[in-house]
Amino acid sequence: MAFKTRITEMLGIEHPIVQGGMQSVGYAELASAVSNAGGLGILTALTQPTPEALRDEIERCRSMTAKPFGVNMTVFPTINAPDYKAYAQAILDGGVKIVETAGTQAVREIWEMLKPHGVTILHKCTAVRHALSAEKAGCDIISIDGFECAGHPGEDDIPGLVLIPAAADKVKIPMLASGGFGDGRGLIAALSLGAEGINMGTRFCATVEAPIHDNVKQTYIDNDERGSFLIFRNFKNTARVGRSPVSEEVARRLANPDAQFSDVQELVSGAAGRELLKTGDLSKGVFWAGMVQGLIHDIPTCRQLIDGIISDAEAILDQRLAGFRT
Repeated sequence: MAFKTRITEMLGIEHPIVQGGMQSVGYAELASAVSNAGGLGILTALTQPTPEALRDEIERCRSMTAKPFGVNMTVFPTINAPDYKAYAQAILDGGVKIVETAGTQAVREIWEMLKPHGVTILHKCTAVRHALSAEKAGCDIISIDGFECAGHPGEDDIPGLVLIPAAADKVKIPMLASGGFGDGRGLIAALSLGAEGINMGTRFCATVEAPIHDNVKQTYIDNDERGSFLIFRNFKNTARVGRSPVSEEVARRLANPDAQFSDVQELVSGAAGRELLKTGDLSKGVFWAGMVQGLIHDIPTCRQLIDGIISDAEAILDQRLAGFRT
C-alpha cells in the first residue's frame, strides 16, 4: 500500500515524507539516502561555504540518487548576510526544481528568482497567518511548523494538534505537517488533521546516513520528550535545542531579565555547533533537537526508517482504526 497525496504527486516522490533542511546536516549523504528510500531529501544551501560549493554538492547528490531532491534556503536576520541571490542562482544552475524556504520577508526576493524557472516552493511557517501570506504570494506547498519542532518554532507557542487543522481550515495549497513527527502514528495523525505529508528533521538526524557524530545520535535516544530547551525567548527569536550541559548553561544565563546575546554568544555560535556535530563533544556548543526525541529509540538507515513509518501507518489504518468501527 502507498499513500498518494497532492504532496507525492507534486514532488514526484513515493512516500509523503520530507527531510527538512538542517544546518550542518543537510549534505548529499543524507539527502540522497532519503530520496532513494522514497521520500524527499533536502540539501541545506547555507551549510556550504560558497555558492560554488553548493553547485558541487548538488552535483554530488545527483550522482548518488536519480530521484527528486530539493535544496533548503533559509534567510536569517543577520548582520553579515551571505549572498542569498548567488546561492539561489547556484540552485538554478544545478537544475534543482524543489526548494524549501524559511525565514524573514526577504525570502520573497528568492521566490521571485526561482518561480519563473518552474521551481516548486515549499515554505516553512509557524503561524496560520504566515501560511496564508505565503500562499497568496505564490508558494506551492506550506510546511506548517508546530511548537514541538527543533529550531525556530515562532513566538505563538501553538502545538501541532491545533496548528495543523487550524491551517488546513484556511490554506488551500498542499500542506506538510512539521514538528514532532517521527513514526507511522504521526503520519496518520498528520493526514487526519488535514496535512498531506510530514516533514521530519530531528528524526532524520538519528539515522545511519546523517553526517553527524554517533555521540550526538545517541543523545537523541537518551533524551526524552522533555529533553530540549527553548532559548533566545528574551530576543523574540525563540529556538529549541537539545538538552545538554551547555544548553542548560545557556538557559541559566538567559534566565536573567537583563541578559544580552553576548552573554551566551560563545556557547551558541555556529562554529561551536559544527564542531559538536563533527566531534561528538557535547561541551562544544548546542545542537538542534525537537520534542520528538521522546519517540526516538534506535538509529536505523533512512530506508528502514521510512519503510517502518509506512508499514506502521498501514497497520494503524488496517488494524487499529478499523477495529474501532462497528
